[in-house]
Amino acid sequence: MTEQEFATRAQALKTRLYRTAYLYLGSEAYALDAVDEAIYLGLLHHRRLRQPERFNTWLTRILINACNAELRRRKRELAVEQLPETPGETLDHLPLRQAIAKLPRELRAVIILRYFQDLTLAETAETLGIPAGTVSTRQRKALSLLKLELSEEV
Repeated sequence: MTEQEFATRAQALKTRLYRTAYLYLGSEAYALDAVDEAIYLGLLHHRRLRQPERFNTWLTRILINACNAELRRRKRELAVEQLPETPGETLDHLPLRQAIAKLPRELRAVIILRYFQDLTLAETAETLGIPAGTVSTRQRKALSLLKLELSEEV
């Protein structure tokens, strides 16, 4: 894969990557930084990609690792009150967004990839590096927790 091919494919995937990063990190600024970091790392290592047809999964995995690194970094920082995002950020106020944020990291990853990135069960398993059966189990557990959380709010 050439750098030009990488740039073209990464540009086509950028919106989807941003959406995933935003759901992981909950902040526009952090999501943009994570997408930039993932694309930069992907560009550095694009020659290592053995199967170009798995480019989307490969770059999504890099993004998830960047998001997890950012979450770990934030845990180490002192708690500082953050300025609110722009008033138009309605996704943060949705009960579903708040319920997804409360899920454990493993369950949240499955929900984000399956329902917000529209990945198949097999693609989700490949992206997370776990068996398809584990994805299915985590999906069922996450959906039941979401249902419980959202039914309490009604």
